[in-house]
Amino acid sequence: MPTEVPVVSSSGVPVAVFLLPHQDDEFGAFHRIVRLRASGVRVVCVYFTTGVPAGGDPSPRNRESLAVLAELGVEDVLFVGEQLSIADGEVCDSLARAADWLKPWLAQAGRLEGIYVPAWEGGHPDHDGLHAVALQVCTELGLSEKVWQFALYNGERCPGPFFKVLSPLRGNGPVERDPMPPRSRLRFLRLVLRYPSQARTWIGLFPFVLMHHVLSGNQQLQQARIERLNERPHAGRLYYEKRGFSTWQAVSQRIARWRLARVA
Repeated sequence: MPTEVPVVSSSGVPVAVFLLPHQDDEFGAFHRIVRLRASGVRVVCVYFTTGVPAGGDPSPRNRESLAVLAELGVEDVLFVGEQLSIADGEVCDSLARAADWLKPWLAQAGRLEGIYVPAWEGGHPDHDGLHAVALQVCTELGLSEKVWQFALYNGERCPGPFFKVLSPLRGNGPVERDPMPPRSRLRFLRLVLRYPSQARTWIGLFPFVLMHHVLSGNQQLQQARIERLNERPHAGRLYYEKRGFSTWQAVSQRIARWRLARVA
């Protein structure tokens, strides 16, 4: 069931927090979630958008992610995007609201194993916006060394409309790789088929996820660095620019103005 109250680790059990823009972004961290649960770490997933356009019904996407996460052993889920009325595509317009919710909640979360967030990679403005919120808030709380990023998709060195999936950017630093057992790879491939409301999206994503699991099969994490927020994720057109979602200039300016206002 979705968690309705702040998560406090009063028992001393370590907590891993996954900050996610959309319901299904957890696919980029399936293996890490399983590893953490197997080691006794409590996993909390927090979604920062409704996952649908303004006025849409988020319940189908919520149900899909709840079902997938339950199979991975995750019981603690927060749909903060609903609470804050942040629709799909609106994270960069809602940085202050997201950060103002996250900071006090994270400050009382207790013994933190880590904070995980989609990578700074230019794939989607919501991904990069939430990445900035996570790093800024964690830096203010003295937790920046606990922030880890996982790649979802990006357009680095990809012609035209093409993109890469689960492919970390070299500019984001060293990669920590954890091999997935063959049985886990098959399990995760089945799980990504359990988001029927996003069938159109997954028609494009699935072949690349399949290729990754067959050829590589690693969970890949990189430590996040706040200095990267001042840098374009990679050279050339970003994927969200190719798709017409936004521009680097617009995203970077919103993030810079918001960060400046926090220290003013």
